[in-house]
Amino acid sequence: MRRQTSLAIAGRLAFVSLALVVAVLSPAIIQADDGGQVPNTGSLRIDPNESGRGVIIRGRDARQQLVVTAVVGANQQIDVTRRVTYTVNPSTLAAIDSTGYMIPLADGEGQVTIESPGYPAVTLPLQVTGIAHPAPMNFTNQVVPVFTKLNCNGGGCHGKATGQHGFKLSLLGFQPEEDYEFLVKESRGRRLFPTSPASSLLLTKPTGQIPHGGGKKMEVGSYEYQIIYRWLEQGMPYGSEKDPKVVSIRCVPDSRVMTRRGEQQVTVEAVYSDGSVEDVTRTALFEPNDPEMADVSTGGLVRTLDLAGEVAIMARYQGQVATFRATIPLGAQFTQKPSIRNYVDDAVFSKLETLGIPASVVCDDATFLRRVSIDIAGITPTADEVAAFLADTNPAKRDAAIDRLLDSPQYADLFANKWSMILRNKQRNTDAVAPTFALHNWVWESMYRNKPYDQFVRDLLTATGDAETTPTVGWYREVDQANEQVEDVSQLFLGMRIQCARCHHHPFEKWSQDDYYGMAAFFSRLGRKNLPSFNNQLRDRQLFHDDSQPAMARNDRSGKMLVPAGLGATPLQVPVEEDPRGYLVDWMTHKDNPYFAKAVVNRYWKHFFSRGIVEPEDDMRETNPPTNPVLL
Repeated sequence: MRRQTSLAIAGRLAFVSLALVVAVLSPAIIQADDGGQVPNTGSLRIDPNESGRGVIIRGRDARQQLVVTAVVGANQQIDVTRRVTYTVNPSTLAAIDSTGYMIPLADGEGQVTIESPGYPAVTLPLQVTGIAHPAPMNFTNQVVPVFTKLNCNGGGCHGKATGQHGFKLSLLGFQPEEDYEFLVKESRGRRLFPTSPASSLLLTKPTGQIPHGGGKKMEVGSYEYQIIYRWLEQGMPYGSEKDPKVVSIRCVPDSRVMTRRGEQQVTVEAVYSDGSVEDVTRTALFEPNDPEMADVSTGGLVRTLDLAGEVAIMARYQGQVATFRATIPLGAQFTQKPSIRNYVDDAVFSKLETLGIPASVVCDDATFLRRVSIDIAGITPTADEVAAFLADTNPAKRDAAIDRLLDSPQYADLFANKWSMILRNKQRNTDAVAPTFALHNWVWESMYRNKPYDQFVRDLLTATGDAETTPTVGWYREVDQANEQVEDVSQLFLGMRIQCARCHHHPFEKWSQDDYYGMAAFFSRLGRKNLPSFNNQLRDRQLFHDDSQPAMARNDRSGKMLVPAGLGATPLQVPVEEDPRGYLVDWMTHKDNPYFAKAVVNRYWKHFFSRGIVEPEDDMRETNPPTNPVLL
C-alpha cells in the first residue's frame, strides 16, 4: 500500500504547494470576454453525420438537433449552431429552424446545406423514412420519457412512493410496466379516452384545460402533446418484446473548451439494441453538477457563467446517463512551466496549461519537510531533523525523506487509524474490545509490512472463522447485514454509491436493482454460529461459508432470483462448494476492472491534497467525472 502513497507524494514533489491543487480543482472568477467573436476562417463540421452517410431521420415522431462547429487552426473549436444558415432541399422533406432543430415532413432523400460567411458551405445527404407508414408507438421508448422530461414521475410529484392525488408513477420511469398498469387499468382507465384523445385527463390536466395540482406542464400541440396524443390514438399500445431497447446514450460533443458566458449546443443520441441511433435531445433530462458554473436549457443548450474551471452536464434518458464536460480557462498566461519529474507532473501541468492557471512555486526545504512528515506519518519533524535536513546537500534528500517516513512505525500508526475509520472498526461494548483491537493491529501490520492492496482487500472480504483468531472477521461484526456488505464494498473499494439501487434504479447512474442484488448474491452464503469459550461464556459468532444453499439473492421488487455478478460484469455460476466472495475479489482486482484501482488512487490523492480527483472521493459515478481524467 505504500507504493500508492509513494506515487501520490512523487506527484507532489514538483509543486508541493496545496494552493496549486486548490487552483486546479476549484473555480475562479475571470474577466468578461470581448463578446465572443468567431473567426471567419476555417471549416465547418456538422454533427451528426451517421457513418459518413449524412443525416438520417427515422419516424414521424423523430427529431434531429444539428450541432455545427467552426474548426479554427489545429485545436480551436467554436459552436456556431445558432450563427449559420440552414437550407433543406427539397423543402418538403423536412423543416429546420435557426437553432438547427429539424422536424421530418415526408419520406424521401435530399440535402441539408449549412452556410456561414467566410466558411466553405457544407452539404450533407438527408434521408427521412417512416412518415407515410409510421411504426407502432412504444410506451417505454416514447411515452415514459415525456413523463420524465416534464417531471411528472419525479420524487416530488407522482413518482413518490405514495403517488400524488391518487395517481402514481414509478420514480423517473424506471418501472415502465407498472406505469402502464397505473395508466391503462387503474380506476378502469378513467384518465384515458382513446376514442377522443384530446379529452383524456392525461392531456387536459397538464395543458391546464382543467385544474391540475402540478400546474401547466405543456402546450396543446407541442411535441410532448403529440407523442401522448398519437399513443392514445393508436389504442395505448405497450410495445412488443421484439422492439429495440435503449442500451446507452452519448453526448455530442462530449467535451469542449469554452469561454466565460459562452454557449454550446449538445445533442443526446440513444443507441438501441438493434444498433440504430436516435436523437433524444428534446426528451432527455439535463442537469449541471455545478449550477454556479453553467446552466442548460431543456433543449441541450449549455451556457457558461462567470467562473473558470470545469463543469459536467449530466444527460439522463431511459435509465441511461452520459455527460458533457465544459472546460472554462482562467485565461492567465502559462509562461513558466515547472520541471516535470514524472507522468503525474505531466498530467497536472498539462491541465493547468489548458485551464490557464499558473503553477505555484516549489516550496522551500523546511516547508516540504513539515508537510511531508504530517501527511505521511502524522507527526511534525523535530528541531534536530529539520537542522539536519536543511544542512544536507544531497539533491535526492526529499526522496530519501519520503522513503524514511514510509518505513517508519508512525506511517503505520497514521494509516491504520485512517483505514480503521474507513472500515468502521469500533467498540460498542466491553465484549468487543479484543476483536476491535485485533482488527486494528491487523491493519497496522498490513501497513507496516507493505502488504499489496489487492491482498489487503482479499484477506478482509474472504475472512472466515471468529474475530479472536481471524482479525479480519471483525469487519463483519459491524457490517453484518447483506445490504451493508454490498454498499460498503461498493463505496469503499469501488468508489460507487449504489444505495439507491436497493429500492429503485439509481437516478444518477446506470445501476439497476438487478445490479444491486447481483452484488448481494456474493454474500448470500455467509453463515454464523455461536462459539462458547472455555469458561462456558459466549465468546463470539463464527463466520463460515454455508454450502447448503445456492449463491443467489432475491430482487425484492421483481421477485427475480439473481446469481452473483460484479457491477456491469457477466453473471457467474459459482460451484456450491466454493465461496462466492473469492469470485468477487477476483473480479475487483482484475487488471481490467474499471473501478478498483481508481478508487484507491482517488482516496489517497484526497488524503494528500485535501480534495480528490473525483470529489467526494467515494462517489465516482459517470455523472460526477474526474477533474483531470488523464491524471486519474
